[in-house]
Amino acid sequence: MTTLTVTILVLLHVSFAPSLAAQLPGDHDTNGKSSSLLPPIATNGQPFPWIHMRLPETVSPIHYDLLVHPNLTSLDFTGAVQIQLQVFEDTSTIILHSKDLQIAKAELLAPEGPGSLPLQVLEYPAFHQLALMSDVLLVRGGMYKVRLEFSANLSDSFHGFYKSSYRTTKGEVRFMASTQFEATSARAAFPCFDEPAFKANFTIQIRRESRHIALSNMPKVKTVELPGGVLEDHFDTSVRMSTYLVAFIVSDFQSVSKTTSHGVKISVYAVPDKINQTDFALNAAVRLLDFYDDYFDIPYPLPKQDLAAIPDFQSGAMENWGLTTYREAGLLFDPNKSSASDKLGITMVIAHELAHQWFGNLVTMQWWNDLWLNEGFAKFMEFVSVNITNPELQVNDFFLGKCFEAMEVDSLSSSHPVSSQVDTPTQIQEMFDDVSYDKGACILNMLRDFLTPEAFKIGIVRYLRRYSYQNTVNSHLWESLTNVSVQPTLTVNPHSQSTHWHSDQLDVRAIMDTWTLQEGFPLVTVEVRGRQVRLSQERYLKTDDPSQTHGFLWQVPLTYITSSSSTVHRFLLKTRTDVLYLPEEVGWVKFNVDMSGYYMVHYEGEGWRSLTSLLLTNHRALSSNDRASLINNAFQLVSVGKVGLDTALDLSLYLSKETDIMPVTQGLGELVPLYKLMEKRDMEGLENQMKGYIVELFRGLIDRQTWSDDGSVSQRVLRSYLLLFGSVRNHPPCVATATHLFNKWRASDGNMSLPSDVSLAVFAIGARDPEGWDFLFEKYRHSQHTSVKSRIKSALSISPLQHKLKRLMEQSLAGEVMKTQDLPHVVISVSRNPKGYKLAWDFLRHNWHTLVKKFDLGSHSISGMVTGVTNQYSTREMLDEVRGFFDSLSEETGSGLRCIQQTYESIEENIRWMDQHLPQLKAWLDRQAQGARTETQGHEDL
Repeated sequence: MTTLTVTILVLLHVSFAPSLAAQLPGDHDTNGKSSSLLPPIATNGQPFPWIHMRLPETVSPIHYDLLVHPNLTSLDFTGAVQIQLQVFEDTSTIILHSKDLQIAKAELLAPEGPGSLPLQVLEYPAFHQLALMSDVLLVRGGMYKVRLEFSANLSDSFHGFYKSSYRTTKGEVRFMASTQFEATSARAAFPCFDEPAFKANFTIQIRRESRHIALSNMPKVKTVELPGGVLEDHFDTSVRMSTYLVAFIVSDFQSVSKTTSHGVKISVYAVPDKINQTDFALNAAVRLLDFYDDYFDIPYPLPKQDLAAIPDFQSGAMENWGLTTYREAGLLFDPNKSSASDKLGITMVIAHELAHQWFGNLVTMQWWNDLWLNEGFAKFMEFVSVNITNPELQVNDFFLGKCFEAMEVDSLSSSHPVSSQVDTPTQIQEMFDDVSYDKGACILNMLRDFLTPEAFKIGIVRYLRRYSYQNTVNSHLWESLTNVSVQPTLTVNPHSQSTHWHSDQLDVRAIMDTWTLQEGFPLVTVEVRGRQVRLSQERYLKTDDPSQTHGFLWQVPLTYITSSSSTVHRFLLKTRTDVLYLPEEVGWVKFNVDMSGYYMVHYEGEGWRSLTSLLLTNHRALSSNDRASLINNAFQLVSVGKVGLDTALDLSLYLSKETDIMPVTQGLGELVPLYKLMEKRDMEGLENQMKGYIVELFRGLIDRQTWSDDGSVSQRVLRSYLLLFGSVRNHPPCVATATHLFNKWRASDGNMSLPSDVSLAVFAIGARDPEGWDFLFEKYRHSQHTSVKSRIKSALSISPLQHKLKRLMEQSLAGEVMKTQDLPHVVISVSRNPKGYKLAWDFLRHNWHTLVKKFDLGSHSISGMVTGVTNQYSTREMLDEVRGFFDSLSEETGSGLRCIQQTYESIEENIRWMDQHLPQLKAWLDRQAQGARTETQGHEDL
């Protein structure tokens, strides 16, 4: 499953920054068990015969026969499921999951013939569990079948079996029903063993009206007409899979199809009015599925792969086997309306979901604590696959951003290990975060770089083959990557005290356990003394409690280049301190080449000065990723007192010569948050001074941008970014051009074709006055182009008009004109707006209970809003206000969420930063302004 990230907007308005918890009476131990002596009580008042949140392993499902009949008029559904079970221990009780389902009938079917025995049903809603009580003993080794009939309303949320709607071009509202089961919502659609290790085969039948179609994981084999004109579609039996991958849709979608070179039928489904926007996704999916088929050397095991664009969808997309589902924005593309970043984003999300067909679906984590085995791999494979299949998209220019995003969360003491114990549905939901996705991808990239791409590929193919249709834990992956046959290239330093590895010595598990079983990441400090390089490592942590950095040790695959050698040298740092020797003295050394490693580097002594001097005189001596990593590391080290703010700001001066996307966006990503903090305080003078410095730094690059869709993808994405920044910051040439284009576009009633890449900047200027805002809102209401709507929505949230910002959030919550799925993005974007941050905070507080019901407690949507709305506050008063609200919540309404702890830490860090560094910042900016005046005076004297 992909989580949507807010890109340009979260930078600019802009700043850089993815189910109710079941409560057991009494405390929990690490297995989700109760230490309470009182047994749980079922809804009928009887003792419930099971006390744990995890299901027992006495029985296991082998096969489900599932019949579902949604009614898109009454918006409810009925169903029946027959489950074939294998018994591992004698028992008369079957425990399985059910959530908000009315159970009409439960019976044990006779092994032979038509007879059946009724089963008593006990319900324990706190754990979403049913107990089926049998009068006959189910004997170990036996095979049995149970059958249950059930009904429920289609969900109002975005999970389970839920209703979705869309408006046709003629204004008619049409309904459909779709599923979203990951992580724990299959149980809300049918009674099942809803844990990933309980894999089974599924044979699904769906009833529908003739005006609709039904889709599921497997191809349809026949349709039977029932009395009353109802049609029943029968789908082929699935491969063995986990319940969270089951999917079905009933809708009036239309489709386009193609066949891959391996013979798999690919179809893209969308609402009829948008079916003409599916060609790009279809071609991308064909190319990517063929790539994975070849790369993994394991044939895709299903005869078809459907991609469906769902009008209402909470996350980015979902990897249901054979029927991947997406937001419309993640699948629909119009070459005349969509931007370069749309093309990149759609290709990446398809690459992510198709990678899951192997990583996650074919081989599945044993339990949600190792979710990263699914999501980190899929995020990593996005970049590997798209880099090869679509080199023109230049994805390598964007990978580093994922590592910076992960480090932002991972630098807090409230972070968690990549592999973390989880028990409740809320805790499971919280695992779908930047640590599981982005840190997971970054440590895999580090390992691939360390082992070599060839060895890494051999190891992961071995892993997929060995564990096909099974469940795995962390160690299974490391074992598969150990003793791979390709010998990596390693520069061995004979003078070093460290032991260097050879392929037969390399203990991948020992190395990678340090990256997956403990939270955080290392800060490696480097000091060069002649030919001697002294190394030390410690945890990088933004806290004023040094005790929390103790006890952490990583095995760090170091890489470095020097002024004398562009060859990448490698060194495995296993200890807290070590020394390596250079063949000769050098002018500079750069560690973590291309930032392929998930760690920061601090250069003691003259290290930062020599690298700053290099950037100012010849920045292209280092790669763009190396330059971006230096910018990031320098500013992040200011926060922990390792580097002076003057040093980081001096390094930023070189950016006036920079043209590559990653260093430019990272430069903005470090500098913009400084004035965003000031916007929440009454310090207009310094705030404007800082804004002026940044605009001046990038003025040459901004002024060289054309208002067109020309150039490479990276150039086009950077153009969108810079012109929006210039417009928001009132850079006169940008404002003038954007105003001229908006007026022409509005005079044409929105029919004039604007260059897609610059339209956000144009709309942002147009949304500044009430008439322009209203005009954009009406264009949003009637547009059938998701990419256009996305840019209009972002522009509306940038407006300085407070009453309009409030209306925007209210409209998003109502979900009629603006989809509620977009509410988290809207609220976060409004909170970035200096005129909107208070409005967003008030909106979040006042609608909290509605939001957690709609988006699910612990979800990426909720955590994104909590941290996004609050993480630019920097005063004790705001911290007290934020604490006051979140401390007032109960555990059921979210008081224990990790994102709340992250919020407290972020605000504390902001307060510390402002208290310690504001005088220094003002003095540095004053010196820059004085230097500029002196230079101007000098020119006038000539």
